[in-house]
Amino acid sequence: MQHLPKGHHFIGGQWTPSRGGRTFEARSPYDGALLALLAEGDREDAQAAIVAAQIGFRALSQMTAWERSKLCNRVADAMEKRRDELAATLAREQGKPLAAEAYGEIDAAITGFREAGELIKWLEGEVIPVETPGKRAMSFRQPRGVYAVVTPWNFPINIPVEYLAPCLAAGNAVVWVPAPTTSLCAVKLMECIAEAGLPDGAVNLVLGPGAVVGDEIVGSPDTHGIGFTGSPATGNAIALRGAGKPMLLELGGNGPVIVLDDADLDRAAAAAAFGSFFNAGQVCAASGRILVTEKNHDALAERLVAIASRIRLGDPLDGATTMGPLNNAQVVRKIEEHVADGANRGGELLFGGERGPDVGPGWFYKPTIIGRVEKQAMLNTAETFGPIAPLVVCADEADLLDTANASSHGLAAGVFTRDLSKAFAFGEKLRMGLVNINSPSCYWELHLPFGGASGKSSGLGRLGGKHTLREVTDVKTITFDVT
Repeated sequence: MQHLPKGHHFIGGQWTPSRGGRTFEARSPYDGALLALLAEGDREDAQAAIVAAQIGFRALSQMTAWERSKLCNRVADAMEKRRDELAATLAREQGKPLAAEAYGEIDAAITGFREAGELIKWLEGEVIPVETPGKRAMSFRQPRGVYAVVTPWNFPINIPVEYLAPCLAAGNAVVWVPAPTTSLCAVKLMECIAEAGLPDGAVNLVLGPGAVVGDEIVGSPDTHGIGFTGSPATGNAIALRGAGKPMLLELGGNGPVIVLDDADLDRAAAAAAFGSFFNAGQVCAASGRILVTEKNHDALAERLVAIASRIRLGDPLDGATTMGPLNNAQVVRKIEEHVADGANRGGELLFGGERGPDVGPGWFYKPTIIGRVEKQAMLNTAETFGPIAPLVVCADEADLLDTANASSHGLAAGVFTRDLSKAFAFGEKLRMGLVNINSPSCYWELHLPFGGASGKSSGLGRLGGKHTLREVTDVKTITFDVT
């Protein structure tokens, strides 16, 4: 045990153990191997980080946008130097395949810091005409203060960067609480941030259970904004706990892939399979359900089975692996519940539908295709978050649209058609924050606005490039009497 690496909190520019001396284990979802001992924080640790962040904010907010831009680029430089280490840690602790997915996440996170560093130099205000003679008015954006950021385990490097980089670029200090099951990834990312030479307290990392340390930073009167990605249930609890603060919440999805009768089925199947099986389906914008008419059901299902049969499960560090284990037991139980419900309602199991005990001791679940899923099944109505591709048969185009919009989620969708007018019609009528035409529901680039539709349970605000910078800053208006 003594040779294991230890991960501490990073508070006020210093690596510190928990005040109570408690630790928890970081383990591999592939084989259960013990990876590290990590500090388990409590409310006092979180409070210490908030105090440090207040000091960090005073220093950071006095820097120019150009100076903060350089900080962001130095973080990116540090990440590039440690790219192999970051990717290997991500594969070991989260479970995504090293070659097929982990390096891609690291590269996207590096881009996230560089992009924020560039865009902050163009976050402009305006001169506003006024009615009163002799008066002038101008507005500009300024940082809010200390941001409470709570992030999930499915993209434990990239999703934190979606908040940390814009906050840092804009001049906000951060107290960051990562998911416990991927906290070693957070420590490695924090090491890169620390190497960049930020003011002490600019970014603070507190490890431990979200119900304790996350709750403390969200509810504290000394944090001034909230960033969170995770489940709707947790997001709703955070919204109540942090009521009155600006919030950027990216919550659940149940992304429909809508295949119209004129669609290119090879293209639709490839995209739907990617959206269902990428990161073992543990993606908020995953292809959670595939909506198709009877005309194309069997042909599309056949193509999906062919793709699923070529997927290789295994050790995330093996270059031949194309799907790794699920991250934790809770995810497996939810998948099994949804698959059983779909089968009990008459769904046709076409491929998979079981754990992968022949692969390894970890949390493996085989890529699964289920045909003719009833609309009332949980596979259609709820977020499964696993490598499942359920096909739901709809009567016609109107039914396809109505079924897609009936979900309580409204994050992302994919639509497949050769008809440009139908593409625009579905794009406008779908109650989703993001609609991809002839692309997977999970297609996104860092600078694009990303978030849920109003009235749905997929969150508040927009992540992505300049949109995040606007979300984490306040508009300040100043008037001048020039007479």
